[in-house]
Amino acid sequence: MEKIRYLLLLTLLALTSSLVASAYDPSPLQDFCVAINNPVDGVFVNGKFCKDPKQVKADDFFFPGLNKPGNTAATPLGFAVTPVTVDQLAGLNTLGISFARLDFAPYGLNPPHTHPRGTEILVVVEGSLFVGFVASNQNNNTLFTKVLNAGDVFVFPIGQIHFQLNVGEGNAFAFAGLSSQNPGVITIANAVFGSKPPISADLLAKAFQVDKSVINYLQKQFS
Repeated sequence: MEKIRYLLLLTLLALTSSLVASAYDPSPLQDFCVAINNPVDGVFVNGKFCKDPKQVKADDFFFPGLNKPGNTAATPLGFAVTPVTVDQLAGLNTLGISFARLDFAPYGLNPPHTHPRGTEILVVVEGSLFVGFVASNQNNNTLFTKVLNAGDVFVFPIGQIHFQLNVGEGNAFAFAGLSSQNPGVITIANAVFGSKPPISADLLAKAFQVDKSVINYLQKQFS
């Protein structure tokens, strides 16, 4: 009897581990679940309500315009992103993927950030990008970097802080695929120095081992 209980416990643990491993964007149990904002007669699945399959059309799976560059002049970083997540393309709901176009002015920067719910794979279409990510504390915060040219591919593991910088003389752009319908973005500087309400300047000064005046300046910049 004890042996049977032990085997049952191992089976339960194995099943639980399997469920935990698929906690990010679980596999759908239907062909598709086109997202809608109106909950009337809808079914709530993975953060969105599902459209009646009988009312789904081809346009629910369509997004135009990634041939057009983003406006890199709109920010001081010289960078623009055109996302295609479930918020822009309703047909992505429950499919566990998303896409983006990244545009860079000369020396434009996509600053250090993370995607808490998705791994990113990047392919450079035009120009040259200096890219990299920083591993976690358990891997000694090792920095992995590479200069990518047109046709090169690089992957950023889920949750790791990463960046892209245009190191060419002209404009650059790339496409990125992400392993979540809504991978999320946490831009490090914005989150740390521009939180609402702000994190204590004394706390940040101690954490970064700098004078409090430096923190006050940064919080003004990112507020």
